[in-house]
Amino acid sequence: MGLSARIRTRDGWAVSHAVVTVTDMTGTQVLRAEADAEGAVRDATALTPGPYVVIVTAVGYAPTASTAIVTASGRAELGPVTLARQGGTELPPPGPWTVDPAHSSVAAVAQHLGISSVRGRFTDFTARIEIAPDEVEKSSVEAVIRAASIDTGNGMRDDHLRSPDFLDVERFPEITYRSTGLTAAGSDRWTVHGELTLHGVVRPVELDLAYLGTGADPWGGTRAAFRATTELRREDFAMNYNQVVQAGIAAIGTTLKVELDVQAVQGESLPQG
Repeated sequence: MGLSARIRTRDGWAVSHAVVTVTDMTGTQVLRAEADAEGAVRDATALTPGPYVVIVTAVGYAPTASTAIVTASGRAELGPVTLARQGGTELPPPGPWTVDPAHSSVAAVAQHLGISSVRGRFTDFTARIEIAPDEVEKSSVEAVIRAASIDTGNGMRDDHLRSPDFLDVERFPEITYRSTGLTAAGSDRWTVHGELTLHGVVRPVELDLAYLGTGADPWGGTRAAFRATTELRREDFAMNYNQVVQAGIAAIGTTLKVELDVQAVQGESLPQG
């Protein structure tokens, strides 16, 4: 006897925080049940045979309402119920995600001589994302970058960037970022608020984040892709070195454009192999 259902997203992920409310045809509530961690609803409350209205709600999803018929056995089988995210964009399932450095990049672009750009990247970093189960704005990210892994394709320039004039990697071997909150900027975009520790200086830094999608990988895992950008001022992190060339043009621009392309694997660790 009672009610059973399975609450899923359009991508087939369980909605573990869904709530099912059943009313009779006069609008009187006769049953309220919450989904478990697998998105399943099982309630043994006996219902009088007849028609009922079933409403399924979950934070961040558009509610659904449908009519269910309770049979003479006093039971109603709803089967799978699909919820669509508000704004129309499906998100990765909640829980921990581990960034895959082999398929991600942390890049920065600086202006050179006022006429061209120099692009560099960090090759050694780790990061972890925690997607909140109820409100995605409660999600978080932490990242650690080895400063000495800077690579601009020029050994002499990289050595200079590692020196006390810039990153000073001997004194400050790690660059860290820890989020403090998210603000929605669209159905698949957020502003990530956080603190960046760079060159021994801690500053608030916001990332413009876009979610690019989720899918299975060849190793049996599930991956989510993101892209994020921000702009930093070197002087905010006490990196004031510059060389002025002719006509007063600075050799290196005072701002850095940071571009992050991220693949994250569902779970606490990366697959072996």
